[in-house]
Amino acid sequence: MQSSILCGRRRPFYDSFWIMEPQSNSIPDDLDALKATLAVALAQNADDKAMIAAQKLEIAKLKRQIYGPRSERAARLIEQMELELDEAAAAATEDDIAAERAAAKATTVLAFERKRPARQPFPAHLPRERVIVPGVTACACCGGDRLRKLGETVTETLEVIPRQWKVIQHVREKMTCRDCEKISEPPAPFHVIPRGWAGPSLLAMILFEKFGQHQPLNRQAERYAREGVPLSLSTLADQVGAGCAALEPLLRRLEAHVFAAVRLHGDDTTVPVLAKGKTITGRTWVYVRDDRPFTGTSAPAAMFYYSRDRGGEHPRAHLANWSGLLQADAYGGYNQLYDCDRKPGLILEAACWAHARRPFFALAAIEASARCKAEGKVPPVISPLALEVVRRIDALFEIERTINGTNADERRSVRQKQSAPLVANLEIWMREERAKLSRGNDITKAMDYMLKRWPSFTRFLDDGRICLTNNAAERALRGIALGRKSWLFAGSDRGGARAAAMYSLIVTAKMSNIDPQAWLAEVLARIAEHPASRLDELLPWNWRAANSAISRAA
Repeated sequence: MQSSILCGRRRPFYDSFWIMEPQSNSIPDDLDALKATLAVALAQNADDKAMIAAQKLEIAKLKRQIYGPRSERAARLIEQMELELDEAAAAATEDDIAAERAAAKATTVLAFERKRPARQPFPAHLPRERVIVPGVTACACCGGDRLRKLGETVTETLEVIPRQWKVIQHVREKMTCRDCEKISEPPAPFHVIPRGWAGPSLLAMILFEKFGQHQPLNRQAERYAREGVPLSLSTLADQVGAGCAALEPLLRRLEAHVFAAVRLHGDDTTVPVLAKGKTITGRTWVYVRDDRPFTGTSAPAAMFYYSRDRGGEHPRAHLANWSGLLQADAYGGYNQLYDCDRKPGLILEAACWAHARRPFFALAAIEASARCKAEGKVPPVISPLALEVVRRIDALFEIERTINGTNADERRSVRQKQSAPLVANLEIWMREERAKLSRGNDITKAMDYMLKRWPSFTRFLDDGRICLTNNAAERALRGIALGRKSWLFAGSDRGGARAAAMYSLIVTAKMSNIDPQAWLAEVLARIAEHPASRLDELLPWNWRAANSAISRAA
């Protein structure tokens, strides 16, 4: 019998199949052989399902990469397919092991090997620990002992060292003068928090897990207790409050950087807040500075704010001292910001084409129609007008994909040549069709949404810095939408404001492609003694640049 385990490693996917011997075409009489045959069939079926799930996921990702997202549900659909693949692959492995065990008891069943795409090698930066397995001392064929080393076969296993806790004791020697008897003692070492006990790495971990990984403090306390370090919930909460206070100066520098931009993305999302035994719906606002689409040199950053409601006074307060281009949805609270006589300066609206496309996409019922056809059901009625609008807007998105990452002048030039005629034709067509529709028609409402703001929708044609969508702000808010399922609600208004501050720091660090926890640990270790005039050195993008320079020098 051929084994499917070679050199201590299971061969990952099916290379051949568990099959009956060619000379035996009948159902075996032996009970063990019957069990083995059944186990083989189950393993093969599970593997087929895993392979189909993997291929479906790959197709979905390729379609998304080539054609772009067609709705907000596309990302969630891929996540669901990834979950299905995980379950299918795990089931295939379980059935494979069961088939191996059953075949080991039979004599008429041969082994087959699973075949998966080749695994990528482990990262080169990980340390390697060599465990030498002594070679044989006698030949397995003739029994001779005249052996010499021909080479070696290395099998790598990825392992993790459990988290280690330690207590650092800073011992300060007291010295007394033999002449004047004065006692001298060196100053106490720096702590992030006055009279604090948590080191910067521990404090950074607590903050990042709470606000970056959306793990409430009670769950953290339970995990720490299981690791032999009991920390009460109130103790952890004290550290969070003190850590946020220590980071406040850096937050103000980040805020100044964001609002120094001439173009911002703005958006908001709901945040449940606990208030007198019930929850109310608060809001978290975000303003994103991101010049990467037109190869801008300024570092990307995001600034979050919290409010108890969605009143228009909140964005007006956030942007009270700012002027420029604002990319946002059609929320009415922004309208006063676009006043021509506004002080200190004019804010120009740049409307989001993704928001405009959504109602037409829903009316076109593209996804629902495809789903019904796949299930053999009668598809819903598709609005031809909505389908035509989607087709025309998708053409604009296709042009944008070709110029993403080029400079502003190149983007404007391409838009003037290719996008401007399409936009002009779309307006003419929409106004003609709009005149034929009744006021209460859903298509009418979707068209009016665009036609009433047409100068805002066409502003991107004359400015290469403007993006076609407000997706930068929506991406920044994505973590909050995921976190709501974990922490359920904010404990208070102050808790909401504290979370907004930490989101600003963590999301900005992610936009700079650095590890937020590592960055927070170093900032907390340095910020108290760092000169205020050089505080910008601790901002994520500057920290990354400094660390990269050190790495190159080393």
